[in-house]
Amino acid sequence: MSGRVRVVKKGGGKGAAVSPARAAASEVLRRVEEEGAFAAPLLAAADLSAGDRALCYELVLGVLRRQLWLDRLAEHFAGRPASALDAPVRRALRLGLYQLRFLARVPARAAVNESVNLVHAARLRSAAPFVNAVLRRAAREKDFDPAHNIKDPLERLSVETSHPAWLVERWAADFGAEEARAFAHANNEAAPAAFRLNPLRAEEALERLRASGATVAPSRLAPEAWRVEGAVPLLRELSEAGAVYMQDEASQLVAHVLGARPGERVLDACAAPGSKTTHLAALAGDGARVVAGDLHAHRLRVVAASAARQGLRSVRPVLLDAERALPFGDAAFDRVLVDAPCTGTGTLRHNPEIRWRLRPSDINELSARQLRILREAARVLRPGGRLVYSTCSVEREENEEVVAALLRERPDFKQIEAAPAPGHTLLPSGAARTWPHRDDADGFFVAALERK
Repeated sequence: MSGRVRVVKKGGGKGAAVSPARAAASEVLRRVEEEGAFAAPLLAAADLSAGDRALCYELVLGVLRRQLWLDRLAEHFAGRPASALDAPVRRALRLGLYQLRFLARVPARAAVNESVNLVHAARLRSAAPFVNAVLRRAAREKDFDPAHNIKDPLERLSVETSHPAWLVERWAADFGAEEARAFAHANNEAAPAAFRLNPLRAEEALERLRASGATVAPSRLAPEAWRVEGAVPLLRELSEAGAVYMQDEASQLVAHVLGARPGERVLDACAAPGSKTTHLAALAGDGARVVAGDLHAHRLRVVAASAARQGLRSVRPVLLDAERALPFGDAAFDRVLVDAPCTGTGTLRHNPEIRWRLRPSDINELSARQLRILREAARVLRPGGRLVYSTCSVEREENEEVVAALLRERPDFKQIEAAPAPGHTLLPSGAARTWPHRDDADGFFVAALERK
């Protein structure tokens, strides 16, 4: 769910004015919590000045990344469970505590007063003295760490890195305690900005970025990918013009592994929003015939618009349900991509709210759905063709186990090396896995299969 965030100064009387950045941050957090919205599109649509936009981004993503730790901190100073507080009060405390503990440039007085004003603006005046008292105590007792005295190491890691305990426990069981620790800590760091160039406008885009003072460097992870620091307004302009496409480096690996070529028939079974569709189409050139499938017409319109902006004429959107019988005959495609719907646990740096929405049952439900999609994708691939399966999840049930299940069912398929990928991320099976703490990119799984 997305939409423009409007900063509305609600009633509350004298002293209730809230700065635009904090008012917008509170509204985004409200919609994330109460409406199931995602923070990223709301932040992108926020009508703010450059300075307020930067602070709003920091507050929203920081609070979502540190939510459990902040709630435990609030509970210590308030003497009551965070769950017992009214939602606007809880949000105001999270915002105030985040500023006090993580934003040294914000004066403590401003952090306290603005949070009190947020409670006034929410028409909860009776809670204002409580919020004021909790935050002033937190400002005095600067060294208290709610994770410090927790004896159990995994519970301590859960609070320390602000992840649900069940997620930390399963990562430790699957990958080891040290890997889980490094991964959880990395999830709370800001992700680098990465993009790929439109070949038709590559030289112009790079020149403009460098002339603006941005730092631009080739990716060490994905072929032809770039990293950039700075020039946010210019990046937005170039993206809207189709000169660059903002896409995580790990995500850019997928189209290279698929390796579509001119003249081939290619299916992207789960195409929206079009990142990988447009990338594979750009790599293959106009000679390829690329079918972009998705369940929702409005999402296919996003794919079509993205292809048009990038000058790609080979993409044909088709409304379909990839879990059911695809509207194509057997062996209809030379290459098929299944970038499957998944938990998204590899993208927690970009989408920290995911960690608070997931339930253990979601993983098995999604893995069953993923296998249904993969079965249909296998049916429409020709002998000698390539099928690539990818997710932005780190969970084995969604990755290795789905691929293994298909291979058991379809002995006419074999797994091949998911090249090009950095050698240290290749698994014994030949699949590729990236990690935020190892590769400074999203956590991705990419497997390549060939029909015999």
